Amino acid sequence: MANGTKLVIVESPTKARKIGGYLGDGYTVMASVGHIRDLAQPSQVPASDKEKFGKFGVDVDDGFKPYYIVDADKKKTVSELKSALKKADELYLATDEDREGEAIAWHLVETLKPKVPVKRMVFHEITKDAIEHSLTRTRDVDADMVDAQETRRILDRLYGYELSPVLWRKVGPGLSAGRVQSVATRMIVERERERMAFVRASYWDVTAALAAAGAEGEPVGFDARMVSLGGKRLAVSKDFGTDGQLTPAGFKDNVCQLDEATASAVAKVLSSATFTVMSMESKPYRRRPLPPFTTSTLQQTAGNRLGMSSRATMRAAQGLYENGYITYMRTDSVTLSSEAISAARGAVEYHFGKAYLSDEPKQYATNTAGAQEAHECIRPAGARFHDPNELASKVPPDQLKLYTLIWQRTLASQMADATGSTATVKLSAPAGDNGEAVFQASGTVIEFPGFMKATGEGKRSSTDAAGKAGDKTDKADKAGADSAENNASLPPMHTGQELTASDVHANGHETQPPARYTEASLVKTLEAKEIGRPSTYASIISTIIDRGYVYERGRALIPSWLAFAVTKLLETKFPKLVDYQFTADMENGLDEIAHGKETGRDWLTHFYFGSGDGSARNADEAHEGLQKQVAELGEIDARAINTIDIRDGLHVRVGRYGPYLEDMEHTDAEGNPKRASLPDTIAPDELTVEVARDLIDNHSGGPRELGKDPATGGTVEVRNGRFGPYVALVAAETGEASDGAETSASAAKKGAKKQTAPRPKMASLFKTMDPESVTLDDALKLLSLPREVGSYEETNAETGEISMSSVAANNGRYGPYLTKTKADGSTETRSLGSEDEIFTVTVEQAKELFAQPKYGRGRGRGAAKPPVRSIGTDPESGKPVVIREGRFGLYLTDGETNRTLPRQYDPATIAPEDAYRILAEKRAQGPTKRRTRASSAKKTTAKKPSTKRKSAAKK
Repeated sequence: MANGTKLVIVESPTKARKIGGYLGDGYTVMASVGHIRDLAQPSQVPASDKEKFGKFGVDVDDGFKPYYIVDADKKKTVSELKSALKKADELYLATDEDREGEAIAWHLVETLKPKVPVKRMVFHEITKDAIEHSLTRTRDVDADMVDAQETRRILDRLYGYELSPVLWRKVGPGLSAGRVQSVATRMIVERERERMAFVRASYWDVTAALAAAGAEGEPVGFDARMVSLGGKRLAVSKDFGTDGQLTPAGFKDNVCQLDEATASAVAKVLSSATFTVMSMESKPYRRRPLPPFTTSTLQQTAGNRLGMSSRATMRAAQGLYENGYITYMRTDSVTLSSEAISAARGAVEYHFGKAYLSDEPKQYATNTAGAQEAHECIRPAGARFHDPNELASKVPPDQLKLYTLIWQRTLASQMADATGSTATVKLSAPAGDNGEAVFQASGTVIEFPGFMKATGEGKRSSTDAAGKAGDKTDKADKAGADSAENNASLPPMHTGQELTASDVHANGHETQPPARYTEASLVKTLEAKEIGRPSTYASIISTIIDRGYVYERGRALIPSWLAFAVTKLLETKFPKLVDYQFTADMENGLDEIAHGKETGRDWLTHFYFGSGDGSARNADEAHEGLQKQVAELGEIDARAINTIDIRDGLHVRVGRYGPYLEDMEHTDAEGNPKRASLPDTIAPDELTVEVARDLIDNHSGGPRELGKDPATGGTVEVRNGRFGPYVALVAAETGEASDGAETSASAAKKGAKKQTAPRPKMASLFKTMDPESVTLDDALKLLSLPREVGSYEETNAETGEISMSSVAANNGRYGPYLTKTKADGSTETRSLGSEDEIFTVTVEQAKELFAQPKYGRGRGRGAAKPPVRSIGTDPESGKPVVIREGRFGLYLTDGETNRTLPRQYDPATIAPEDAYRILAEKRAQGPTKRRTRASSAKKTTAKKPSTKRKSAAKK
């Protein structure tokens, strides 16, 4: 470490290296690597403080005083920072300029307890000019921003620690509730409920292929669509409700819903009719560029245009920011500095020419309520923007794609509007007994592309097309694409002109259910409802996916049945805490704290203890606190909470081993409701009554009797269990047994019934065996395991003594293996190459295997298994991607990056683009941080932190 009299502390090593290069001699730049301390877990609170802090790591009875500790893996960092501080005469805190960065700075002051002047550096980009300029305008740590961030942290602790145990008791262990994650999950569940309730309806229209003379006399063809018939407007998708019928507004507007027969008959009549031009109008077309990116719009556009998840987008943006290529990526502002406007306009003129510049510099205003994160938009850093091709060899591919998107959007914001004209023609034709048919056609001509020259809009990529599986793209983006695709003019026509059709045909349409959320559309909705903050959306979406509440199919977010149960409990017992407006109001309250208009202590008191004791100023402000809501929860019917109705007596129940189907109207031979396990690949809206009936009747997976065991007289059955198909030997005395590997359906059937029968002997089927065709002989061979292979003599190399060792073959969790038992009782194992070898391996072969070093043949001691499937070449890494079978199941790999194959994907049918995306997201996450046994077992304690934030922050 270089000697210096000024110590500068930032969050990341990358940021430290970049800033250190700008500051040079006289400054020592070090990284805290994020937060150096955090709220203690209850288990980390010393016994002497358990009474006060033991439940939450927060003393709710003493002004919500937090108990902070320095994590074990941060003690070395703190020690190094303290050592460096002893040699410094000034401390500069250069953490990010948002609330979390402010809180990190405050924690550094509280922990390091500097005796030298403390200065807060604030900058929006990591460039030499910005860093040097920030040294001239330092300030104190903002106590109000710290108060807001610490209040948020405590709020989330209270929310999670009070509600999560309710979920553990009534839904399942290991679940979690969160202030924003639970609301986001509810949104996705509500959208799936809408899809489940949706009834498809059909409607038809008619299209005519027409032609008229162009400007130079040549025929120009165009298509026109029928918009009304017999004076009634033709129905379109927006006229239908979720019940498949026209909405009341549709009836009021006298809308005509064509069926196939009528549409075909009309098309036949019109094929020989004369089409007369009723009107021809032309209007100017103008489209303005969108504002520069904020955190939210960057995540949305990266999702729609690049197919990047929110987490991948923010990781790429973090890398770009820390290396000085873009400004700070957590911001609600669309404002451009004068320096940025000048740089953008210079780049536009250089790349596209002066004609593409807007007449005057454009400045944009932030309309988002509660905008607070930073003072400028996300844009390329510096007074001169790097061209994307300059970064091609300097940053990873995902960062380059994101930088290009930011560069294009920033330049476009200072470019001229796209202009042109839109022509619309209306034509009429006689439709026989159905009256007059009116057709319409439109065409837009972009005469001057303006900003679209920079953004390249109108070129739909495969990524954009994939979005159709989820939600629509951003309306503005979509409008630009559509207008460019329709960049064709209609031929000139005049009123009264007559045309004939070369083809007239009927078109059938079917109403579509509401589109599922994608990460981009969920971010957009969360922001629109003012729920959470854009800087947290990536972690929120990652959390609900990692918790198993939501999974992805392509880009669509699909809720699991577990999410239905969790949401149902929260809606039933804690409706206000998952209410959208209440959650937004909580965020607004945190903003008030950041602005110094309220204190965190008062706000938390209101939230946790409530104001229904008469302290509220009026009835509307009366609020029952979280503590009382949980304490007076009353009885919860867990069975009802974990039941989702499918109609016609069919239910999905969320059980201990997963979701399963139950048919309350049909019973099995024992009088119990029929049940069947649910495949992971069926989304909730796909589980129709017909599909459910088929699963119950044909795929219930119930025990299939194979016959009797000649030796014991017991019944041999093949079953489907939690870990796959297996055979079981049921004792002859009862024919019943408790089953530790039972299916979710059989587990539910037994319920709380006490099992007194002996546990059956069980054995898993070989991977080469089909549960539908396995025979009694096959089952008996499996049940006979372990197989005694034989014994052989061994000589002790040290003593020369000769002893006998016995060898047995068996099948285990990690595959087939041999066990050698020595005379002294010790054992040794070796893996076999295949399951079939269990019944064929000889003593001589076993002796040869045990003579080899235990790991001499690599993991598994056999030849590497061939890939299950080859996918193709990853466009990002340039390496071949395959699906392999590993110790814990199937996984995707390109030789360097491995990712477990998500359960909703079939290895035989997963699309290559999905495989590449999954690996790209895993690659973007970076290496997994492993906790050592020592660090996880070692308990740490800390002194009580000072609650005098303002005085501490301003040292």
